[in-house]
Amino acid sequence: MATLGVAMTVGVATVALAHGPTPQKIEATVTIAAPPDKVWAIAGKFAGIAGWNPLVASGTSKGDGTKNGDTRTLTLKNGGVLHESLDEYDAARRSYSYRLDDPDLKALPVSSYSATLTVTPEGAGSKVAWFGRFYRGDTGNEPPEELSDDAGRTAMKAYFEAGLGGLKAKVEGGP
Repeated sequence: MATLGVAMTVGVATVALAHGPTPQKIEATVTIAAPPDKVWAIAGKFAGIAGWNPLVASGTSKGDGTKNGDTRTLTLKNGGVLHESLDEYDAARRSYSYRLDDPDLKALPVSSYSATLTVTPEGAGSKVAWFGRFYRGDTGNEPPEELSDDAGRTAMKAYFEAGLGGLKAKVEGGP
């Protein structure tokens, strides 16, 4: 019986130490005073994000950005680089989903993410929604503050909100 008790204690300790990070979620939306097709003509270009997200300095792509597996490489203004792959593209629904291929903690303090961008009708205009699911930059049990869940949420929220603000300005013709 004593051996069984020891094995159970070790098993419980192992489970407790293996907890790790939980997935974090972020969502940002913006309403744009333009029809969905006009918004999609800009937002729907998978590799065209450098044209509307002010945090992206430049972008290149492999593929036309409409097929699963097409990729884009984004250089951010902070010097970080994001390598992303398209998972699903649906022009009829004005939606695409993609994921991070290789983490760059300088770009964003996250170890992985997947995201979806959609454009839908909203009154006389459009609603653009950007959803993301990610894991913090340090997936250990005690991450440093700069690679924590909070740091990841803050960075992803800033990236999405800057992008949607830039898209709104581009579509509506503002600054």
